[in-house]
Amino acid sequence: MSMSDVVDVRNELNNEHALHECDNNDQHLAHDVNDALGTRKGQELFDPRIKARMPVERYASDYNMNHKRRGLALIFNHENFDVPQLKARAGTNVDCENLTSTLKGLDFEVHVYKDLKLRDLQKEVERVSQMDHSDADCILVTILSHGELGYLYAKDCQYKLDVVWSYFTANHCPSLAGKPKLFFIQACQGDQLDGGVLLASKDRTETDSSSSMTFKIPTHADFLIAYSTIPGFYSWRNTQKGSWFMQSLCHELAQHGRKYDLLTLLTFVTQRVAYDFESNTPDIPMMHQQKQIPCTTTMLTRLLRFGEKKAF
Repeated sequence: MSMSDVVDVRNELNNEHALHECDNNDQHLAHDVNDALGTRKGQELFDPRIKARMPVERYASDYNMNHKRRGLALIFNHENFDVPQLKARAGTNVDCENLTSTLKGLDFEVHVYKDLKLRDLQKEVERVSQMDHSDADCILVTILSHGELGYLYAKDCQYKLDVVWSYFTANHCPSLAGKPKLFFIQACQGDQLDGGVLLASKDRTETDSSSSMTFKIPTHADFLIAYSTIPGFYSWRNTQKGSWFMQSLCHELAQHGRKYDLLTLLTFVTQRVAYDFESNTPDIPMMHQQKQIPCTTTMLTRLLRFGEKKAF
C-alpha cells in the first residue's frame, strides 16, 4: 500500500480530535496478572464421567465446519456504564451493527446484548453454555467495552475474561469439545501509547490413526482470543466509524471470510490496523499520531475456514 493510501485512510478517520476516544478510563487499580487468561478453581481437574464426541478425525488438518448450523455469535455491546469514571463509548453501536451484518453473512446466528450488568452477562453465558451445540460448527463471542490490563467492564463493574470463556471449556460444555471457541475483545488493556517507528522504504527489484480411537484433549483446547490491542496499551475507537480493530475485522471477514483460514485473516486484520490507522489529535500532542497493534492468543489445533454452508 502506498503512502498516499495510508494518509487518505488516516485523514478520513477524523478531522478533529473530538472524534477520537480511547477505550480506557482514569482509574488505577491493582491487578493480579499472574495468570494472563485466568482460571476457575478446579476446572483443570480431569473428570472421567465427562465424555464428548470428537467432531473430526484425530489428525485432520481442518475443523469440521459442515454441521447443520454455523453456531451462535454473542455480541456484548457496552455503551453506557454505571461506573462514574467510565465515559459512554460513542461509536460502539457502529461496531455492533457492522459485526452483526458481517457474522450473519458467514451464517452465524447472532444475538446482541446491550449494556448488561455482570450478573446478567454471566447468566446469559451460562445459559448458552448449557445448550446443546452438537449440530453447530463453533461458537463466537465478542465483547465491546472499556478495559484495563487483565480486566473488562460490564455496565456495573469490572471482571476478568475467564468469567466468560471458562463456561465453554470442554469439561463444562461437552457439545463444543473439539470445536472452535472464538472470542474477539474490543477494549483497552492499559494506558500506554504506541507512537510507532518510521520506516524508510528502499527501492529494489525482486526478479495415520483410527478415527474411532478414544483419546483425551486438554479442556482449554480449541480456543482463540483476539484482542484489539496488546497488554498495557490503549485501543482506539472512532466515534463515527467505530473502532480500528472492528473496522478491520469486519472488512477482512466480509471480503475474504470464505477464502482464507481464520489465522490468516487475523494476520491481515493486524496488518490493516497497524498500517492504515493513526490517531489525529493535533490539539492533544501526547495522543497525536499514535498507532495500535492487535494481539491474538490461540489454542486452536486445526485450521478454521468459514466455507459455504450446505443445505440440510
